Amino acid sequence: MSSADHHGPLAEAGPPGARRPPSPLRQLAAASVGNAVEWYDWYAYSFLAVYFAGQVFPEDAGNPLVPLLSSFAVFAVGFFMRPIGGLLMGSVADRRGRRAALTVTILLMGAGSLLVAATPTYATAGVLAPVVLVIARLVQGLSVGGEFAASTTFLVESAGPGRRGLFSSFQYVSTTIGQLLASGTAALLAAQLTEEQMGAWGWRVAFLGGALLSLLGLWIRRGAQETHSAAQQDAARPGLFEGLRRYPRQSLLICGITAGGTLAYYTWTTYLPTYAQVNAGFDKGDALTVGTISLVFFALLQPLGGMLSDRIGRKPLLLGFALGFAVLAVPLLHLVSDTFVSLLLVQCAGMVLLTGYTAVAAAVNAEVFPARVRAAGIGFPYSLTVALFGGTAPYVGTWFKSAGHADLFPWYVAVLCLVSFCVYLTLPETARTTMDT
Repeated sequence: MSSADHHGPLAEAGPPGARRPPSPLRQLAAASVGNAVEWYDWYAYSFLAVYFAGQVFPEDAGNPLVPLLSSFAVFAVGFFMRPIGGLLMGSVADRRGRRAALTVTILLMGAGSLLVAATPTYATAGVLAPVVLVIARLVQGLSVGGEFAASTTFLVESAGPGRRGLFSSFQYVSTTIGQLLASGTAALLAAQLTEEQMGAWGWRVAFLGGALLSLLGLWIRRGAQETHSAAQQDAARPGLFEGLRRYPRQSLLICGITAGGTLAYYTWTTYLPTYAQVNAGFDKGDALTVGTISLVFFALLQPLGGMLSDRIGRKPLLLGFALGFAVLAVPLLHLVSDTFVSLLLVQCAGMVLLTGYTAVAAAVNAEVFPARVRAAGIGFPYSLTVALFGGTAPYVGTWFKSAGHADLFPWYVAVLCLVSFCVYLTLPETARTTMDT
């Protein structure tokens, strides 16, 4: 890897004397800071939608396209653009290098945030307003779908011997930091501005800040070194669907590895406060406070889980996570009551079990595919599985409640984790194997 890599993902190799190993801290920062910015931009939409939805999607607009576009904005990104982003950006990472893909994803997210900040109101632009917002959200969905594939491969390939688990854990450390940063920014703006100011312009500040943060992430990523040596060669580059075509078993394996983990992740990090409100009458403000405390605890656990996997292997953690949720998901969710301590204990207990998956997911996925098709091979099946099982967790839970069968949702989580447990049993231990780049 030459010093020329420092200037661009496709730069020509320098003289032999210029070769040097990448700085581990710089590599970690390039992936983690950029990933945190990506998820800040993504989550900011969720936290601030209440302030701008009425301006962009007015209920009394009198135009049937408006509610249609509103629904499209919510569903199309989660269930359509993320798998496409995983495939397309994964292919860029395999063909042009990990750095090239990381550059594209953060530029897309920054552009999407800037477009959200500049979205006109329905009163000034008519149906163009929701169209602009939908386009911005689709761009962000494309970016988020590609970010996991690119940053996962980059993180794990940057790790030194015996440190892939540790580096892998920063995928969810940075994701959680982005989520906390978004919620904190929204809370700060809401505390400092009046309701009218937030609705008029305050929400735009958060998205403009996200666009500026994307430039910071871009600058940090430009200083990282490429980890995919084949991206510098003139050999035939892999086709868009080569990973799916040549490695169908590995693609299905990614789905099985991810299914239980993504459902448990979204249930415990996103849906649990709502579950407590709907099923136990928990106070909304207290639920958000519990969620914030639990996320900080979760972020601190990740490096510990990653280091443990480097010592004892990936399988023990994965099996512990899946079996733990298969056995304990039902009793834990039934323990949720209207008291602060009960929800905090249930959420933190779930976070401990969940770390067995999240801390090693990036490493396990990267170790399944060869370097030539690693990013695209991970990107599409992973993002598709997240869309099918993770992104739908709140909807499935709410549907069970509305159908009068709220008690079935914990069993849904338990059964899917049991399915993943069976998949984990078939996995070879890869913690001490050499991984090609």
